[in-house]
Amino acid sequence: MVEEETKEVDLDRYDFTAVTPIIEDYLTETGLNGAGLIVVERADGVVFHDHWGEFGPDRISLIASSSKMVVAGVLMRLHDEGLLDIDAPVSDVVAWGSGNPDITPAHLISNSSGLVGLLPNPAYGPYLCQFFPVGSLQDCAENIFNTTDDDADIVAPDTEFRYGGGQWQVAGAVAEVASGRSWAELIDETYVQPCGLDVLAFNNPFTQFDAAPFTYPAAFNGDPSTLVETDNPNLEGGAYTTTSAYGALLLMHLRDGMCGDHRVLSTESLTRMHDDRIREAYDGEAWGTNMGYGMGWWIDHGVGRITDGGAFGTQPWLDLEDGYGAYLVVEATSTHGGELSDRLHSVVEEAVLAAKG
Repeated sequence: MVEEETKEVDLDRYDFTAVTPIIEDYLTETGLNGAGLIVVERADGVVFHDHWGEFGPDRISLIASSSKMVVAGVLMRLHDEGLLDIDAPVSDVVAWGSGNPDITPAHLISNSSGLVGLLPNPAYGPYLCQFFPVGSLQDCAENIFNTTDDDADIVAPDTEFRYGGGQWQVAGAVAEVASGRSWAELIDETYVQPCGLDVLAFNNPFTQFDAAPFTYPAAFNGDPSTLVETDNPNLEGGAYTTTSAYGALLLMHLRDGMCGDHRVLSTESLTRMHDDRIREAYDGEAWGTNMGYGMGWWIDHGVGRITDGGAFGTQPWLDLEDGYGAYLVVEATSTHGGELSDRLHSVVEEAVLAAKG
């Protein structure tokens, strides 16, 4: 289990009684098998943590694109350590980087590399290796970066926002080479050990189950042993974890990059992740007015939240100004996660702000 806070916190100040009826009503409406929610506050730590339906505190869920802020943090940690310059060309790190000599890791983890994203075609032929648990991350990334089959479809970096896709495989492969460690080792060293996490790991689940695209594979059923071992984890959407572990990551983002006494990320790296890079770099917008993107985080300028929602229904969000965050998990679709989180945003905010007085 995630290491618990040791200081005394008066949780009676927090009233989350309005949460359970909202979630129970939604589960009844939709027939979903369960849900989990954790709320963290900068000073007080975990202020609410509960589960409904079939879910409990040990429930392990696939989190799809809620993996992206996790991936971005690994690269920023290597930047902090001086092992990787995220603003220097990929070709400075990997021997196969000459295929796109102007692309940097910062471009990759802000969806601004110019490589083909998930839309309009998630199953883009030249990048399909990203969805299969065969081969290696290095081979897949090299194929994506150097194929000539995408020549008519790519654009220059920092000219267009293109969400997801093979650029995230490239980012992970660059991190492996820069560090001399496997992706699994990087996750363990960056997050699991410093933050005392119970479960956080990556696999490549998308073609392993009989499930409709972008729909949660029910056959996983909280059991990572149902997944084959792979050296080619899907970086943009292959993580699995628990509510307590993801909550610890959110708390780290709120606490200036610290997990207890362990520094995970520098203040400067957190700022870069949380700021709207595409607006700053090329005056871009991410799918709509007032919506930007940092490094692994969507930036909602309208409401002041940053988010990293996933296709399987996970919805993490942070309010950096008011100092709290939350992580909602349902095992369904992004539509379900979005609908339920929309019902919870104001309730969670009101409970936290009322406790702050």
